[in-house]
Amino acid sequence: MTERGRVIVIGAGIVGSAIARSLASEGHQVVVLDRGPTAGGTSSGGEGNLLVSDKGPGSELRLMQRSLQLWSEIGDQLKTELPQGFPGLELEHKGGLVVATTTTGAQALRRFAEQQRGAGVQAHEVDGQQVRELEPDVTRDHTAAVHYPQDAQVQPVVATESLLASARLRGVLVRQGVEVLGPVLAGGRLAGVRTTAGDFAGDAVVLAAGPWSGQLSRVLGAPLPVRPRRGTVLVTTRMPQRIRHKVYDADYVGAVGSGAADLQVSSVVESTAAGTVLIGSSRERKGFDDRIEARVVAAMAAKALLLFPFLADVPVMRAYGGFRPFVPDHLPVIGPDPRLNGLWHATGHEGAGIGLSLGTAELLTAQMAGDRTAGAEFRVDRPGLEAHLEEAA
Repeated sequence: MTERGRVIVIGAGIVGSAIARSLASEGHQVVVLDRGPTAGGTSSGGEGNLLVSDKGPGSELRLMQRSLQLWSEIGDQLKTELPQGFPGLELEHKGGLVVATTTTGAQALRRFAEQQRGAGVQAHEVDGQQVRELEPDVTRDHTAAVHYPQDAQVQPVVATESLLASARLRGVLVRQGVEVLGPVLAGGRLAGVRTTAGDFAGDAVVLAAGPWSGQLSRVLGAPLPVRPRRGTVLVTTRMPQRIRHKVYDADYVGAVGSGAADLQVSSVVESTAAGTVLIGSSRERKGFDDRIEARVVAAMAAKALLLFPFLADVPVMRAYGGFRPFVPDHLPVIGPDPRLNGLWHATGHEGAGIGLSLGTAELLTAQMAGDRTAGAEFRVDRPGLEAHLEEAA
């Protein structure tokens, strides 16, 4: 698709919102469809991470590095575009601190950081005194620590709504409470979608439905192996800020990259602008089971205390969960589907969708303009995904 045309974006989370804004900026007529409220799925269940610290050298890291550049620019753009008083992104360049508490963990962390530095990531190993200056309350029982000043965070719901508001100013129509039921086909290509609100015609359909993309891709006739991976976050009561960075243990990177379906817990702790502390993280594949389980909460709390012992005296006021879009080879799927002309994908970001959303939108917009080299490593028919596509069919 090289001409400006009508585009249907399925999914009103942050990825779909960023894509809608980007495409509309290039002159496309865009409608966004979601069966629920805007920012009502994965985008509302995360912490708003913009991380380079958990990504090794490769295509996903490069996409995040580009996305960070875009995040640093878009705040001023939205402030100019949106009405006075519209909430800001709550973009915090807080940086990250990764802490190892075992000898084996320290060795792995140092190797990982060295590889990242070779790919342009700022990753500074810090000694005990420097750790205490960065995080006075972190455990003294650590064996290594690396500071990542590029790590940042946004408020994900506010960021999503800001992107959608900006998209609306560009003529984007947003329809909530509209469920996609099937494809509209014409001459062997996808020419729109059937929905509970009638048919919508389009020259292209972008599937950006996060963990629900697996289900919807089957409905549209081009199955993707996207499955939900459940995560849980604990929220403490408000307190004076004692945690300055996003702090996590070195096991977190391994949990992110694992394909295991069983429960994995690693410690991720950070303060919010509201004064609460967010405690993560868990990963588990149990379909769309959204229950908050005591065994998961207990494991997360125990891990958090290893990093910050003072949290033992801080009450937890609530827990919430969400689903991340898991893809077996741990890379997003971005681009046209060779099996069905007219269908495009932007999904599979797992826990990095907030951070990668702006880069994803830029890539997909370039692809629709005819750039065949943009994001080739994320294509649907890449070698790492081919076998899984056959299983999903």
